[in-house]
Amino acid sequence: MNNITRPLAAVSSVAIVGRPNVGKSTLFNRLVGRRQAIVHNEPGVTRDRIGGRAELTDDCSCELIDTGGLVPGDDPLGLNEQVDLAVGESDLLLFLVDGKQGLVSADEEVWDHFRRSGKPTLLVVNKGDTHEAHRRFDEFHRLGVGEVYLVSAEHGTGCEELREGIAARLPPIEEPQDSGDSPAIAIVGRPNVGKSSLVNQILGESRALVSPIAGTTRDPVDTLFEADGESYLFIDTAGIRRRSQVSGAAEQLAVMMARRQIERAQLAILVIDASQGVTSGDLAIAGSIWELGRAAVVAINKWDLLDEDKREALDLSWPRLAELLANPRRVNLSALTGRSLAKLFPAMQATLGDFRIELTTADVNRLFENALRRSAPPNFRGRPWKVYYSAQVSTAPPTFMLFANRTLALSHTYRRYLQNRVREALGLPGVPIRLVIRRR
Repeated sequence: MNNITRPLAAVSSVAIVGRPNVGKSTLFNRLVGRRQAIVHNEPGVTRDRIGGRAELTDDCSCELIDTGGLVPGDDPLGLNEQVDLAVGESDLLLFLVDGKQGLVSADEEVWDHFRRSGKPTLLVVNKGDTHEAHRRFDEFHRLGVGEVYLVSAEHGTGCEELREGIAARLPPIEEPQDSGDSPAIAIVGRPNVGKSSLVNQILGESRALVSPIAGTTRDPVDTLFEADGESYLFIDTAGIRRRSQVSGAAEQLAVMMARRQIERAQLAILVIDASQGVTSGDLAIAGSIWELGRAAVVAINKWDLLDEDKREALDLSWPRLAELLANPRRVNLSALTGRSLAKLFPAMQATLGDFRIELTTADVNRLFENALRRSAPPNFRGRPWKVYYSAQVSTAPPTFMLFANRTLALSHTYRRYLQNRVREALGLPGVPIRLVIRRR
């Protein structure tokens, strides 16, 4: 995929690092100005590195990276590797410690690890609103980090001084291309179907943490890049589970944030495990995509592992999903090997084009006039339902307004008939259509 994708230029990158549970995600949220990273008092909640734009001064911003806590020694999930990747791509490190606990041996071990990177570093002592942090502040000078800041990530104390300190240490860099016009693409699906592997294969790097343990990805991960001359903002999300299958407060937060990413996106790529076929969980996620009015493309992952019998079983389960998502474009691929991955981008581009379709008022009126002639409108108390005028009022999704002598209930069969006729005339696979009927 390297021949069709390339990362977009980025502003200076700053990574927040440290041992687990010292407040890295709280500081990240404070500096970016919104609750993007999951904050919980359970150590190790942050697993993937996540990024967000932090405005430091009036004329300076940076890409801030929140990382999982580094734990020297055994690392079965590859968490430390993710931290090291974040450090490697950063221009500056914020080494965060817990001022209330004072300097502990784990801080010294972790700092010995980060010191080897040679990256410029600011030492940030958190929980500076406590008496204990003030009393033990001098202990941290033993680490030998030149600049030390006392802050409260939770309450914001000292964070303005920290912003200025970060801005002063960043190298000058040209402002990157604005991502405001780049469509957001949410990668969604049940846990452990290969969403993170798909993102990594697209980007050609280990951008999101991959593990066979279900539920590894918790934080949404945004990545801006280009493909075939078009820029996209990819969002890798935590696997969505039924509420009864969610264990622990952190998992519940992750599921809630994953659903929010569907709302942020214009297009959702629903990743399905080919070996399991279309499950009830897949249908539930598809229903969420459709109810929120987002376009959909379906990626059937692990297709290369199926024999003929399993492929036939998958094809038998497909019609239920196809009906729910209006026969979406489907790509059979392997996120692990990259097989058929190049077919995903044409499917995305075509679906986004359909999602933004614009018709002239004359075409819209002609479309509904043909539908009305094809099947007579219903009668209400002996009076036929009559449409006076119709127009397209918005795109993404395509929304049409009809002015009539009375409204139609959302569940009315003739409303569904009109939607089906519009879809039949325009095509629009995987794209929801909205009808608004106003009484004149």
